Amino acid sequence: MSGQWLVALTFIAYLALILAIGVYAYQRTKDASDYFLGGRSLPPAVAALSAGASDMSGWLLLGLPGAAYASGLSSAWIAIGLFTGIVLSWTTMARRLRIYTYALDDSLTVPAYLHRRFNMGHPYLRTLCAVFILLFFLFYVASGLIAGGKLFETVFGWDYQWAVVIGAIAVISYTLFGGFLAVSWTDVFQGLLMSLALVIVPVMVISDEGGLGNAVGLMREQHPELMHWMTDNTGTALGMAAILSSLAWGLGYFGQPHILARFKALRHPDDMPVAATVAAVWSLAGFLGAMCVGLFGHLELSQALPDGERIFMALVESLFHPLVAGILLAAILSAIMSTADSQLLVSSAALAEDIYHVWFGKKASSESIVQVGRWAVVALSLIAVGVAMDPDSKVLDVVAYAWAGLGAAFGPTILISLYWSRMTGTGAIAGVLVGGITVVVWKQLSGGIFDIYELLPGFVLSAAAIVLVSAVTHCPEEISTRHRQLLGQKQ
Repeated sequence: MSGQWLVALTFIAYLALILAIGVYAYQRTKDASDYFLGGRSLPPAVAALSAGASDMSGWLLLGLPGAAYASGLSSAWIAIGLFTGIVLSWTTMARRLRIYTYALDDSLTVPAYLHRRFNMGHPYLRTLCAVFILLFFLFYVASGLIAGGKLFETVFGWDYQWAVVIGAIAVISYTLFGGFLAVSWTDVFQGLLMSLALVIVPVMVISDEGGLGNAVGLMREQHPELMHWMTDNTGTALGMAAILSSLAWGLGYFGQPHILARFKALRHPDDMPVAATVAAVWSLAGFLGAMCVGLFGHLELSQALPDGERIFMALVESLFHPLVAGILLAAILSAIMSTADSQLLVSSAALAEDIYHVWFGKKASSESIVQVGRWAVVALSLIAVGVAMDPDSKVLDVVAYAWAGLGAAFGPTILISLYWSRMTGTGAIAGVLVGGITVVVWKQLSGGIFDIYELLPGFVLSAAAIVLVSAVTHCPEEISTRHRQLLGQKQ
C-alpha cells in the first residue's frame, strides 16, 4: 500500500506542475493566433521536442514496446519507416510551410492554409478538411485515453472505464487553460521525461543481464523466434506487403495536423535545420529504447504477459523503488497527455476556425473563436471517451487507423501544394477526398492486396488524384505566380 501511495503522490506532483504551466500560458494567451499557434514564437528545440512528444503518444511507451515484445525485431520496420518520415518531413516541409502559412494571411490551420493557397471562392475544401480532421482525431485521442486507462488500471487497480475518464479530465484541464503555449511547453518537459524513461528502463534490464552482448545472446538462446528482421514470431518470412506496410508509417508525417502545427509555429523559417536535428536525435533515441524494452523484457519477467502493451509498466514496477517507479510511470502519462492535448487543440481549431467561423460566425471576434475552441475541446473529449471505453482495444491498432486517415487525406495535398505551382483547388479537393475515403474503405477489406496498410494505397491514390485532376483543370495565373514568388523567397 505504501508503494502505491508513493506512486500516487508522484503522479499528483506531476499533474500539479503541468497545470501550473497551463495557468502561466493562459495569462499569455490573448487571441486566436496565441491559442492555436502560440504566436509563432517557438524556439527550434521547443518546436522539435513538442512535435516529437505530440507525435509519439502512448504508443511509444506501450504500442511499440508491445509490438517488439510480441513480434521481436521484425517490428523494427515500423520504427525505420517512422524515423525516415520524421527526417523527410522536417527537411522537405517545415521551412516552406512556415513561410507559406504566415504569408497567406497568417493561416492558423491546415484547412485555412489550403483554402488561401488556392484562393478558393467557396468554403468546401476548408470544410472537407475540417471534417476529416475531426473524424480521424476522434480515434487518435481515443487511443491516448485507452493508454491512460491501461496505465491507471495496471498501477492502481482502478476500473478501466473510470481510469479513462480521469485521464480525460487531466488532459482537458490544461488544454482549456493555455492552448498552444501550454501544450508546447509542457510537451518539452514531457518529451524529456519520456526520453529519460526510455533510457533508464532498458539500461537497467540490460545491466541486469550482464551487458548488451549477454542480453542479445540470451535472447537468441531463449527466444530465437524474436531475433530475426525478416521473419515474424512464428518463423514465417515477412512478405513484401508486410515490410512495405511497416515502412509506410513514415508517410503519415506529411499529413498530421498536430505535427504540422509545430512547423507553422517555428520562431523563424531559418530555425528549421536546428529543429530537424533535435527531432531526429530525440526520435532515434526513443525508438531504440522502446525496441529494447519490448525485446529484453522477456529476460526480466518470469511469466509471459497476455497484453504485451503493458511490458513497460511491468518492468518499471519490478525493477524500481516505488518513488522512482512513479516518476517513470508518469512518463507514460506524459506521452498520453502530450499527444491528446495537441490533437484536441487541432480539432478544436478545425471546429472553431474552419466550420464555426466560416459558416456561422464570419464577423466573430478572435475572443469568441477562442471560446468556441475551448468548448470544442470539451465536446470532442466526451466523444473520444465513449470510443475508448472498450478495455480490449489495442493502442497501436487505433493509432494506425487515425494515422493512416490523416496521412493519406492531407499528406500528398500539402506536400504537392508546397512544390507544384500548377496544382489547383479542385485537385486539392480530389486529393483530400480520395485519400480519406480510401483509408476508410480499405480498412474494411482483407485478403490479398487489402492486407497492405491502408496508408500506402491512400497516399498513392491521393497523389494520383491531385496530379490528374490538376492537369485537366485550370490554375489561375495569379495563383501560380504567387506560388513562384514565395518559392523565390525560400532560396
